[in-house]
Amino acid sequence: MNIYQSIESLSKEKGIDPEIVLEAVKDAMLAAARKHYRTQAPLEAEVDPETGELRIYALKQVVEQVHDPHTEVTLQEARRVDPSAQLGATVRIPLRTEALGRIAAQTAKQVIIQKVREAERETIYHEYAPRIGQLVHCTIKRVEGPDFIVDLGNTEARLPRKEQSRADNFSVGDRIRCVIKSVERTGRNAGVIVSRAAPELVIRLFEQEVPEIYDGTVTIKACAREPGERTKIAVQSRDRDVDPVGACVGTKGMRVQSVMRELRGEKIDIIQYSDDPVEFAKNALSPARILRVNILDPENRHMEVIVEESQLSLAIGKRGQNVRLASRLIGWNIDIKTEEEKRREVEWQIESMAVPGAPVSVLLDYGVDENLVQRLVDAGVNTVEQLGSMTPEQLEEIEGITPEVVSLLQQAVIAYYQQYEGVVEEPAATQETTTTSESEPTGEPAVGQTSDAGTGAE
Repeated sequence: MNIYQSIESLSKEKGIDPEIVLEAVKDAMLAAARKHYRTQAPLEAEVDPETGELRIYALKQVVEQVHDPHTEVTLQEARRVDPSAQLGATVRIPLRTEALGRIAAQTAKQVIIQKVREAERETIYHEYAPRIGQLVHCTIKRVEGPDFIVDLGNTEARLPRKEQSRADNFSVGDRIRCVIKSVERTGRNAGVIVSRAAPELVIRLFEQEVPEIYDGTVTIKACAREPGERTKIAVQSRDRDVDPVGACVGTKGMRVQSVMRELRGEKIDIIQYSDDPVEFAKNALSPARILRVNILDPENRHMEVIVEESQLSLAIGKRGQNVRLASRLIGWNIDIKTEEEKRREVEWQIESMAVPGAPVSVLLDYGVDENLVQRLVDAGVNTVEQLGSMTPEQLEEIEGITPEVVSLLQQAVIAYYQQYEGVVEEPAATQETTTTSESEPTGEPAVGQTSDAGTGAE
């Protein structure tokens, strides 16, 4: 068997172009020749089409005087190989291939294997890259750590652990359905990557089970999935007479149950799609009943959903699964609140708006002059609350505020707040009034004294 027959046989076995294998053989022999002859001269490989013999030549330029014997040759020596050689021309000087030896042959073998493997990867990439997202039937061939290696027929594919569903439990020899996730050209896991965790798997399975989806009458607009636990799909019908949800469920639920069996019991919610985000959100959060939906930020796609107290846990779902899937399905951030929580929030906002901070100008009534008030406002201190929360050091950083002025401001703030203490602490009014009356030598009984006396008589 000559080299051409060997190349043809290898090409058929690997499913790659014979020219690619031939170029790989030439590159391998050139690498072996360079290693054996330890030459820097340009080399060229050629296969005799009649005998299949592989020949290797060193390419050298014809010169009058040789300066670099690796790349140059005299005219006299060149004409021994090619009688028609002229100065400045390039001649091919044959090298003995039988002298390459066992180590060189081993090097050639390794290069051929590497080149063939690269050619295989390119062939697989061009075949499967256009099929990303398609459903494929495959057989589990072997297990490599947490990953499964599956047989696609003409090549192998990898089913990584992260692309497996939690409900899956396979053994070698099992036939399964996956979708092509990606095709890697390089790296440790170069080749086809398949998935059973991708949402595309659910979509492809429904396309097989539901004729209305296959022919385009019903379309799947969105799909959100937590593999092995729950999936939500949004469907829409182009025909008013066709119910998209009913078509996917099938008679007595046969269609959706068939998909669920393939997914090992994974729960599937089929939802009516709507272009209105409010209506879509209500459908996506089923089976919970929604009172109303408020759009908080249309640009950042943020909404608020109000539910009854009894529906809160149902809307959120187990470990937040229902609202999480609904959020992915509609593409909006969803905040869920009860009616009571929303009421308290509105009351707090109203109170916050109704009772703003007291302006710092009220301290004019407590011994602070107008220039000092203006200086505080210019420094960004607009309310008494702000002023009361500042330390002396912070106040002294303001231009014109000295320790004496700080003391004045502190007294004014204290005086301002003391006007509310009597209102809050009514029981202490008697004692305060009595003290005041004792300090007043008018002889007239204060209001607090009269009230106190009456209480004692009783």
